[in-house]
Amino acid sequence: MSQGARDRRGEILAIAARLFARKGYRGTSMRDIGQEAGVLGGSLYHHIRSKDALFVELHNAALDAAEARIVAAVSKLDDPWARLEAACVAMLEIQLAPDSLTTPMMNDFREVPADVRAQLVARRDRFEKPFRDLVAALPLPYGADRSVYRNLLLAQLNSVADWYRPDGRLSPTEIGRQVALLVKGAAAS
Repeated sequence: MSQGARDRRGEILAIAARLFARKGYRGTSMRDIGQEAGVLGGSLYHHIRSKDALFVELHNAALDAAEARIVAAVSKLDDPWARLEAACVAMLEIQLAPDSLTTPMMNDFREVPADVRAQLVARRDRFEKPFRDLVAALPLPYGADRSVYRNLLLAQLNSVADWYRPDGRLSPTEIGRQVALLVKGAAAS
């Protein structure tokens, strides 16, 4: 593929990502993407196999970037609680960024066909590995179920987008620190 074709494909992917984020999986058609990109219907399939493949590619790319950022945020820290806090902060900074694709792409799980959903779930499960590792390293009380702890933590982090306001009292960084503080406090009791 020539550099020009790669650049054009990148432009189309960026347009598609914005449309999926704004209109959702069901609300976005290949025609919408082609029209926005200035590409005729048949020509679009030269760059993109299908709507489903495109959505999976964009979803996975968003999670790849988010995972890399979270791993980088914790990589230089030794204390398990500091590592968890850094991961919480990084995740919320990613999810709550005005141009975030991670949250809109993750929220469309129920809108996609079952075979696409299976691919998205598999990638999401791999995305959670850094959190599995972080929670595994925490000094939790005897009998604490680490899987339940991790799932509650991730559910809390993922729900922040439902109530967060950019003009609110706390920034994404501060909310991430508060979430980490609360889960640490829950472990101490």
